[in-house]
Amino acid sequence: MPVISCFFGIYVRMYFDDHLPPHVHVEYQGAEALVAIETGELLEGRLPRKAAKLIKDWCADHQPELSDNWQRAVALQPLRRIPGADND
Repeated sequence: MPVISCFFGIYVRMYFDDHLPPHVHVEYQGAEALVAIETGELLEGRLPRKAAKLIKDWCADHQPELSDNWQRAVALQPLRRIPGADND
């Protein structure tokens, strides 16, 4: 599963041809969660409060890029890297 962003030790991944709703897989210090692209809300799993807030804000800031990557993943096309909250 490709890493599309990494910031402050948070890894954001997206599967190819994954199930709905559009989401990303987030990992931080052993915690894992599925996060809705549209809202930044946790769909499954858990994250520490600060990491969850960073991801929610990051999703809001990068909504168009995340949606584009979701469409690319559905079409089995290469995903694009998205800058992290630390501007990597």
